[in-house]
Amino acid sequence: MTDQPTRPAPVSLATAFRYWLKLGFISFGGPAGQIAMMHAELVERRRWISEQRFLHALNYCMLLPGPEATQLAIYIGWLLHRTWGGIVAGVLFVLPSLLLLTGLGWVYMAYGHLPVIAGLLYGLKPAVVALVLAAAWRIGRRTLRNGVLIAIAAAGFVALLLRLPFPLVVLGAAAIGWLGGRLWPAKFTLGAPHSAAASHGYGPALIDDDMPTPAHARFGWGRLIATVAIGIALVALSWLLLVAVGGRQGPLAQMGWFFTKAALLTFGGAYAVLPYVYQGAVYQYYWLTPAQMIDGLALGETTPGPLIMIVAFIGFVGGWTHQPLGPLGLSGIACAFVAAWFTFVPSFIFILAGGPLVEATRDNIRMTAPLTAISAAVVGVIASLAVFFGLHVFVVAGAVQWGTVGIAAVAAVALLRYQMGTVKLLFACAIAGLVLSYPGGPFH
Repeated sequence: MTDQPTRPAPVSLATAFRYWLKLGFISFGGPAGQIAMMHAELVERRRWISEQRFLHALNYCMLLPGPEATQLAIYIGWLLHRTWGGIVAGVLFVLPSLLLLTGLGWVYMAYGHLPVIAGLLYGLKPAVVALVLAAAWRIGRRTLRNGVLIAIAAAGFVALLLRLPFPLVVLGAAAIGWLGGRLWPAKFTLGAPHSAAASHGYGPALIDDDMPTPAHARFGWGRLIATVAIGIALVALSWLLLVAVGGRQGPLAQMGWFFTKAALLTFGGAYAVLPYVYQGAVYQYYWLTPAQMIDGLALGETTPGPLIMIVAFIGFVGGWTHQPLGPLGLSGIACAFVAAWFTFVPSFIFILAGGPLVEATRDNIRMTAPLTAISAAVVGVIASLAVFFGLHVFVVAGAVQWGTVGIAAVAAVALLRYQMGTVKLLFACAIAGLVLSYPGGPFH
């Protein structure tokens, strides 16, 4: 009974490939669910990485702009199998959701007018409002630990309602955090949601606490500069190719530039950057309508992978509408892949270039205080997003849609009181929408 488990055998890239591909198809439940899946499989069952190394990587990813679950997969893949391991892990984590949302975008644009599709969306839209509100509540409980952070959140809420640009809100919060970290550091100290006390003794791991940093993960200025230069060149050359194809003011180049900026502003998860994406895609470039944006978010919640992959839906609808390459379907597919490429490439650069710098940024209040302030502002930003969506879902042609109000209320209770899973909730709301909108139904 006292025998300790042996250390796992080295893992081949082919074995890791199969795991990351499987994860890409089953990673429902948003970032929290995806991180929990990786922890259960990689820390507890397979023991590819220890608890402390896993949490160390996760804390770093949570400080970065971009989808933290995707970046965590890249980080672990890189730690296991160098650069190619990180690329394989990240690509396979997002590829299934990219293909699914591109396909759903096609169905939506071609057949979205059919009564059955409209009925399903009638129930999914208010569910999305409830999900956004629940996200604001969950993040707020974890982030808003004092009156200063609550005030920053309230300011973020008002700023978005007044249509102030999202980057300005982020920069303002960062400036407050920078100043606050020097004058009132106690107000901007990061909490410890991922406690080191969580060592459950799963047995020795392939990458364990007491193991030295692998050679490929050690910091070096030459490696850092080369990785950043290659990453920037890759983004710049791909954008110039789009300019050559459709012109600088064409939809392809505009999407490349816009989603690169969005990728650099995604602090606090996908919900935090959605107001910025919403403002740009709907009101600046007119790639889609507010109603289509909500429909896309509903579809994004029903597919595996990172929620920010909604950019693929936005790209597809924008391509279908503006036709930069002629035929509707071809333009939509091209724009969906362009949106995904420029959204996710920065995440690979952050991990492959910044991974060796992780230790240098730990427990440094001057580094973390601006991010704490941004996280607080994000709570208000997400709450304002719920207001934007609610106005379009609950009020149509000046009339209150009591059916959608009821679905949203029940969904919010199910999420916050009974901790109902996202997939089950969306399925139930879709069925409710189909029933309520059916000819002869109470809200038809």
